[in-house]
Amino acid sequence: MSNRSKGSELTCPRDLAGAVQASNANLGSSAVPRAPNRGRTDANRNRKTFGAASVATLILVSLLVGGFLGYSFASRSINDLAALYDGIKGSVVVVRGIVVQLTILGPLYTLIQGSGFVCNFTGDMVIVTNHHVVASALNITVTFENGNAYPATLLGSDPYADLAVLSTEAPLSEYGPLEIANSSTLRVGDPVMAVGNPFGLAGTMTTGIVSQLGRTITAEAAGGYPLANIIQITAPINPGNSGGPLLNLQGQVVGVTTAIVPDSQGVGFAVPSNAILREIESLVKEGSYNRHPWLGVLGVDMTYEISEAMGTNVTYGWLIAQVVSGGPAEQAGLRGGTEQVVVTGRQVVIGGDVIIAIDGVRILDIDGLSTYLEENAVPGQTIEVTIVRKNQQVSVSVELGTRPPPAM
Repeated sequence: MSNRSKGSELTCPRDLAGAVQASNANLGSSAVPRAPNRGRTDANRNRKTFGAASVATLILVSLLVGGFLGYSFASRSINDLAALYDGIKGSVVVVRGIVVQLTILGPLYTLIQGSGFVCNFTGDMVIVTNHHVVASALNITVTFENGNAYPATLLGSDPYADLAVLSTEAPLSEYGPLEIANSSTLRVGDPVMAVGNPFGLAGTMTTGIVSQLGRTITAEAAGGYPLANIIQITAPINPGNSGGPLLNLQGQVVGVTTAIVPDSQGVGFAVPSNAILREIESLVKEGSYNRHPWLGVLGVDMTYEISEAMGTNVTYGWLIAQVVSGGPAEQAGLRGGTEQVVVTGRQVVIGGDVIIAIDGVRILDIDGLSTYLEENAVPGQTIEVTIVRKNQQVSVSVELGTRPPPAM
């Protein structure tokens, strides 16, 4: 590691014309007849005209002012995004490498490409990217926004968080580290921007919002294990974006773009920045991160249809289909399914325990289960798992293990 840094609310007015009409109606209902009064009638007519004109004028002014303010805010927002991009574009890099596959015809060389960004780890300048971008890659290089490229070395990676950290021998002047924020502050609806190199188009920025939090996705590199607490976004991302920063409007990193749903529009995913903050020291110093908690179970989300098939009244939670032999769940006495049935056209193993809470926190599905464990638990920690077994609620203490390495 040779690259070190130097140290009053507006409300609508009451309808004046309507108020005059209501007043006249009340007067007309009097039991004492009155002689016509032309002066009074003219005054009322003038009041009606004045009232209607006032309302129309107020509405027109409101529309004009509102439109002007809306235009001003929109323009300022666009200018802010442009300034934000100018401030961070030099921190986003292109990551390239070569993957060699042995075939019966000889070695097959494939160029891989993704994105990354500069991070300051206790004074050392490193590049953060996705594990799947550099996994098994040789001759890795990093290209900065100015076109300068340098060889890079993989310091460490974690397939279960899809994170990797690289070092490079670029001079210190090339680096502009990004600030990494706490992703726990994100809310659904927050605006975000993604910067990366889709299809080799370097320095591309897209914008959107956080459309959901705490998603669980699976990745081939993780051996089918879930990637937990993933951020779902509407900002368009494409192949080549992987490893690039997901930023808030302050230019802080809140995630690392990682995956898309094929043939979808407006559905992308990013690893939360909390994972970087939690893992970067281990990745840099040890080359890996081995603190992912493990329950040792396989299962499916509970649904109304599955609850009907099981004859239970719980329609949420996570149904255990199988417990891993010798794993934490089996040792604690959790039970898997006993019968395979077809529910809504798919094979489901029923009869197992249904996890409905951990440490008193309600678990709705695999998203909630995976996110709770990843954010709140570590290997060796004992958690209280609330289950439903044969329509009885039971609490079971489970000492978590360490997730085993993915089968490659």
